[in-house]
Amino acid sequence: MTWYKHPHLRIIAGLILGALYGLVATFNGWIDFTHDWVSPFGEIFLSALKFIGVPLILGALITGIASLSNMSKLSRIGGRTIAIYLITTAIAVSIGLSAVNLIRPGDQIPESLRSELQITYYGSDTNRDEILQKARDRGPLQMIVDIFPENAFMSASDNRKMLQVVMIAVFVGIGLIQIPNSQSKPLVDLFSSLSLLTIRLVNIIMLIAPIGVFALIASTIINFAGDDPSRISDLMGALGLYMMTVVIGLSIHLAVTYGTMLKLWTPLSIKTFLRGIGPAQLVAFSTSSSGATLPVSMECAESKLGVSEEISSFVLPLGATINMDGAACYQAVSAVFIAQSLGVELSVMTQITIALTTILASIGSPSVPGAGPIMLILILESAGLPGAGIGLVLGVDRILDMIRTTTNVTGDAVVAVVIANTEKQLSPINLSENQPQHL
Repeated sequence: MTWYKHPHLRIIAGLILGALYGLVATFNGWIDFTHDWVSPFGEIFLSALKFIGVPLILGALITGIASLSNMSKLSRIGGRTIAIYLITTAIAVSIGLSAVNLIRPGDQIPESLRSELQITYYGSDTNRDEILQKARDRGPLQMIVDIFPENAFMSASDNRKMLQVVMIAVFVGIGLIQIPNSQSKPLVDLFSSLSLLTIRLVNIIMLIAPIGVFALIASTIINFAGDDPSRISDLMGALGLYMMTVVIGLSIHLAVTYGTMLKLWTPLSIKTFLRGIGPAQLVAFSTSSSGATLPVSMECAESKLGVSEEISSFVLPLGATINMDGAACYQAVSAVFIAQSLGVELSVMTQITIALTTILASIGSPSVPGAGPIMLILILESAGLPGAGIGLVLGVDRILDMIRTTTNVTGDAVVAVVIANTEKQLSPINLSENQPQHL
């Protein structure tokens, strides 16, 4: 039974068992029993994920920004690094939005099933129409107005205002940098402790993830299938196309964005880079954690890619905190896929809101497994979509989490090489000496 020690195997087990139970329940008419005795555990899991969202972003983002005040001699490098991270994240979101709007995986769900999904997640057609009308009535600059909060406590109490929480965190972080270290340290320590606490709470919440995934998948199948089990195949087809869309988006970002950066701004070939960073990619793929992979990433960057220790020790930890290109692409695709599945046509302004929320929220996303669904809930609700809609994609999240974490770690290493080269701290001599001869 050692398999149960591995979190991802427990979640996959919950997914499989939940799907099997959903099928059995559908064929045997256990609809009411499932709603009364199984679905509540999925709701509890969702509530726990929502609960942790605000303190998670506040702690991680404020601490990350405030920490820059301790690296004054690297201020130039820091500004350049953050700018590149934000630009690549914006590119990743754009690629994700383009892919999901072109492929439209959510359209694979039949209209009859889509109507039932709307009732399941919105409660009634009236609620759905009201939400859509509010979205249509938004002015062109309303998105910018909505970013700035009137009341910090009211923003923190409403997941639909998560972009305001991100803005509060950025504002407080910048303010702490302006205060002498002796005076800002108590607050920085407080938010640092909050960040560590929320990461621990995420780990605790993920202990019930197998049960939550079981309940969510079972409930999803029950709600979709109703009295017609053949509808399940329609859902599986849509999910398969959704996964393919995410993988296509991530592959384009890896090949085009990172490949272009290596080609234009470093002396390394793509083949040489992949040889050097390969061990870190494998760890990232198996752990789904940029934080857990960080020591391996730093070792690969320094000993196999020739990045100086000064650059590696700054750029890579910062990247593990704020550079979430893979997660950003995935969240953009997931949000629009869920909207398509519910028959909601998102306006250009709403998709821009999703893009901005995704970019900013990714900065405060912790580098641990399980953070993706939390961020996705916040992004959905900021766009007026039901957070419970993650039930559509949560079952396949673990597989995609492995791929997007590998993307994140690869992006961190690319930026480290670029920064090291621009600062003349990339050593081709060390690189050639450490290159495996048999590859």
